Amino acid sequence: MPFVASSRMDSRRTSSYCSTTTIVVFVALGLVAVWMMTSSIVVPTAISGTQSDTNGKVSRSDPTSFKSHSGEESSGDYSDNNVQNEANSFAEKTSETLINKVEVESSLKDKEDDKEESGDGSQTESFNDINEEETRETNKEAVGLDQDTKTGEKVDPKDKKTEEESKEAENDEKITEEKKSNQDEISDDGKTEDEKDSTVEEKLDQGGKNTQEFDGNEADQLKATGGNEDFPSGVQSELLNETNTQGATWSTQAAESKNEKEMQEDSSSKEENLDSSWKLCQVTAGIDYIPCLDNEAAIKMLHLTGHYEHRERHCPEEPPTCLVPLPNGYRPPIRWPMSRQKIWYNNVPHTKLAEVKGHQNWVKVSGEYTEFPGGGTQFIHGALHYIDFIQESLPDIAWGQRSRVVLDVGCGVASFGGYLFDRDVLTMSFAPKDEHEAQVQFALERGIPAISAVMGTKRLSFPSKVFDVIHCARCRVPWHIEGGMLLLELNRLLRPGGYFVWSATPVYRTDQENVGIWKAMTALTKSMCWEMVKKTSDTLNQVGLAIYRKPSDNKCYEQRIKDNPPLCQASDDPDAAWNITLQACMHKLPVDLTSRGKKWPEQWPLRVEKVPYWLNNSQLGVYGKPAPADFTSDYEHWKHVVRKSYVSGMGINWSTVRNVMDMRSVYGGFAAALREMKVWVMNVVSIDSPDTLPIIYERGLFGMYHDWCQLLPVIVEVDRILRPQGNLIVRDHVNIISEIEIILKSLHWEIRLTYSKDNEGLLCAQKTMWRPN
Repeated sequence: MPFVASSRMDSRRTSSYCSTTTIVVFVALGLVAVWMMTSSIVVPTAISGTQSDTNGKVSRSDPTSFKSHSGEESSGDYSDNNVQNEANSFAEKTSETLINKVEVESSLKDKEDDKEESGDGSQTESFNDINEEETRETNKEAVGLDQDTKTGEKVDPKDKKTEEESKEAENDEKITEEKKSNQDEISDDGKTEDEKDSTVEEKLDQGGKNTQEFDGNEADQLKATGGNEDFPSGVQSELLNETNTQGATWSTQAAESKNEKEMQEDSSSKEENLDSSWKLCQVTAGIDYIPCLDNEAAIKMLHLTGHYEHRERHCPEEPPTCLVPLPNGYRPPIRWPMSRQKIWYNNVPHTKLAEVKGHQNWVKVSGEYTEFPGGGTQFIHGALHYIDFIQESLPDIAWGQRSRVVLDVGCGVASFGGYLFDRDVLTMSFAPKDEHEAQVQFALERGIPAISAVMGTKRLSFPSKVFDVIHCARCRVPWHIEGGMLLLELNRLLRPGGYFVWSATPVYRTDQENVGIWKAMTALTKSMCWEMVKKTSDTLNQVGLAIYRKPSDNKCYEQRIKDNPPLCQASDDPDAAWNITLQACMHKLPVDLTSRGKKWPEQWPLRVEKVPYWLNNSQLGVYGKPAPADFTSDYEHWKHVVRKSYVSGMGINWSTVRNVMDMRSVYGGFAAALREMKVWVMNVVSIDSPDTLPIIYERGLFGMYHDWCQLLPVIVEVDRILRPQGNLIVRDHVNIISEIEIILKSLHWEIRLTYSKDNEGLLCAQKTMWRPN
């Protein structure tokens, strides 16, 4: 299913809002999504026993360190203060279908004093360092006083001396107050950092209701745990004498109430207008509608379809705002690992694939279930035997150690990738949306990673040199034609020294057609400098396979008699993958020992934690630190957040979680922190964000590029991909949260939680079964 993601507004987009970041978590009882928009720059900080609250000078990220994948250089201001804010922004990332708790992570609390905003009576807290905010306010007041004493008016020396002595007394009293406050803060009743974290974990008790405001007990709890709330006393009161506040920081209750009433009236009007405008999508695809793959008008305009152009992405010029119908009789999915064997038939109600492929043990319909015996065209006796047969044929494959990330071409219902989980291997499976009804939808319902894609005229949306193994079992791709253009695309994606496993009839059948294809493949792979390291037969399944190895240096390229296929131009960027036309050429392999792809990654699982060798201190990371420190800080942050918030503090039943999508994955720290759980994470890097996807693959994780924008169509797309009873978590500026809340209410979603602090907000909503008539 396609997802769209973009971080930038331009003249082509009419919305005022663009999304760079979305985390989408598929749960067995539904999908949980966490979304953070561009307005919240998200930067992690290193997690240690004591959080740093140092504010440093803004430093600009080196634009050459990480280029935007769309070809533009990424730029932005990053500071140590941004790093702290980023850690705060990352605190809330997911939730269970029935959400019980939201934890304010420790980086939000450490060395902070809660404060209560005046005006609307609701309890709010700052996402920034509150101590420093208070310090800045005190400094502003002090500056104001200095200015008052330097207005040029004559001052009696005695009065001036008295005033100075009074100030000294005030300062002494303030120092005493601050010392006492600091002592209280340090001791915090003798609690450790972990104890303070757990104290704050249960401050937001939704109780299944819209809780924009806390009740009295919750407010008291927050005051009690958030540190000491300073109220002026004695001389301090004099510093806070009311002055003319027109246009200043403080607004009046009358103005606030007037604005709130207008906003509520406006929101109610917008909600009513939206509520009456929703319609079901009137499309042939029905419940399987994917806007970019089912654009019938664009497909009819194609002059050629011989290269599967009609199976490629053709997104509508105007994103649709209609709603996709729900399957009749939909049920919460069966949990992993049982879902690998069977799913509810009504959730993916298709029978054609069972009729066509049932004899090959792909899929069968049995009563209220659709069952998957674990077979495939080339492994009718089960995927596990086939997987082990490959390693027995070539022990150097070393599933789950040397070989961690696999690409499965033409995956069908993805049983090969589904059973590679048992060997600690992560497989990116893909297949076109074609006459084999909903094969990718079957895979996702089973809890197996898969995407809808085709090898046609465009590059696949992955960076170069990232897959350890590429597999094709009767994938119906004509590798040998047109100068080997499609096989050369696999050559771009395959890591130097990686393997291509080809299990197809030309390997073992002797009829004229298959023999001719085998000869053509032999000539092509030899000219590409691929070495056939094994050709063997599986007697149980009565099939054969050939295994090829890609070279790890350029020696063979330089020694070729014929330059066919040719080497790509030096200007051809092998990592460019977004809407790039295929070319029948090969890219030179890296020469520099510090270049990505020159060395094989560490064996799994060490590679998930180790800084890639090609990151060095001369490169600035996404968050402004040297790249290795940035990587480590991000990982430590996510381990802390997952341990303190996701596992124990959010009330999530992780046994129901299987499919996860992180729509702003940066270094993949979130996915890495979840690796001990029975989940998989699809990492997504926006094409307008720094291109960190190669780092994610280097860690033994996977992901893809994507792009999306415009608020209303994005929410409609979330509604399309979200399972009924699934949850969406959004964190952004309160005005955007308000807009999203209006849209979701009009969709009859249940708003489980709204929460705001200093102009930043958090929203959690659950999708219902509602559809318009």
